[in-house]
Amino acid sequence: MGEDFTYPVRVRYGECDPQGIVFNANYLLYCDVAFTELWREAVGPWQEMVERGFDAVVADAHLSFRAPARYDDELALVARVARLGNTAITTEIDVCRDGEVLVATRLRHVCVSTDTWKKVALPEWIRAGLQRFVRAPAG
Repeated sequence: MGEDFTYPVRVRYGECDPQGIVFNANYLLYCDVAFTELWREAVGPWQEMVERGFDAVVADAHLSFRAPARYDDELALVARVARLGNTAITTEIDVCRDGEVLVATRLRHVCVSTDTWKKVALPEWIRAGLQRFVRAPAG
C-alpha cells in the first residue's frame, strides 16, 4: 500500500459561514492545497511541470460531508493517489480532526498540454514521482 501524505491546516475565521462552521466550498480550497503539497513532495514545484509543457486540471470532484469543522480547528488533510491512469490522476483526500474524517473527497485531475490544452498522457517522470503515494488496488 502506498504512503499517505498529510498536510496540516488550521481553520481561519474567514473560512466559516454565519453558523460558525467551515463553508462547504472551502473544502475544495483545502483539497487544492493538499494536492499541490502532495505534488510538491512527489514531483516538485507545480511551476516546473508547467515550464515543461504540462498541467493538471480538475475534471471531477466529489465531496462527502460527515461532520463540520469549526473556526480554529486543527485539521489534517490526508491524501493518497487512488489511481494513476493513462491521462488522469485520481486522489482521495480526507479532511480529518483528531483522527475523525469530517469530509471525504475524491478528485480526478487530467493531464493536459499547455500548448493545446488538450488531454495528453501522463509523462513518466510525473508517474514515477507519484508512485510512492499510490494505494494498491483492493483484493
